[in-house]
Amino acid sequence: MTLIDLILGRRRNGIDDAVWRRVVDAIPMLRGLDPEAGARLRSLADDFLAEKQIELAQGAEVDDFLLTGLAAQACLPIMNLGAGGYRDWHTLILYPAEFVAPRHEVDEAGVHHEWQEEVSGEAWEDGPVILSLADVGASGLCDGYNVIVHEMAHKLDLLDGDANGYPPLHRDMDATAWHEAFTQAYAALQEQLRRGRVPAVDAYAATDPAEFFAVVSEYFFELPAVLAAAYPAVYTQLAAFYRQDPGARLESDWQGPQP
Repeated sequence: MTLIDLILGRRRNGIDDAVWRRVVDAIPMLRGLDPEAGARLRSLADDFLAEKQIELAQGAEVDDFLLTGLAAQACLPIMNLGAGGYRDWHTLILYPAEFVAPRHEVDEAGVHHEWQEEVSGEAWEDGPVILSLADVGASGLCDGYNVIVHEMAHKLDLLDGDANGYPPLHRDMDATAWHEAFTQAYAALQEQLRRGRVPAVDAYAATDPAEFFAVVSEYFFELPAVLAAAYPAVYTQLAAFYRQDPGARLESDWQGPQP
């Protein structure tokens, strides 16, 4: 069955019941969803697959199980927000493994530098999301790594036009509290790395505030107890932003972030 057959069939019939059950059973990050939340996530995943244009690059191959699992993880961050968070992009490009992306910057002396870098995912402003299927397969295992959530967090961050770790907040959220929580945690992470200490989250989070937001979003959904122990104020802000508490769902002895 070709990708076109899969997409056309899904648009007619939606996600197959048996495939959805397999996905929920196989991906640890999705465990503990109550029936209402599961139905909401399935509906969003169904719409995601029907509405996004999926392009395969360099011989990438997919099946219904893989695409459904990808969509479920992509939609988990917006499960209680709605599909509007992904309204500004339409194309999902899938590579079989890490792919080469061009990079450029202008240094302090005004010199322009160009190079190429192997990456597992990208989210372009006003453009597609690009993912490595090898890394998609390594996501959702509750080990802190999730390229899908990472790139979707970037897309949410970009809703106001800037990838800066400061996505548009809900009206009932306190912008000052967000700024303080993330600024202090980011500074603490950089200080840990400066002293040669092993941080609680992936060191890539120290790259810049946008990457910090994306990485802690991965931990929020994959290892919530680890994130809450390391950065309780960040966990509290993410719970308010994503309007969910994965710690309560994933950890049987979860007590919430402690001050």
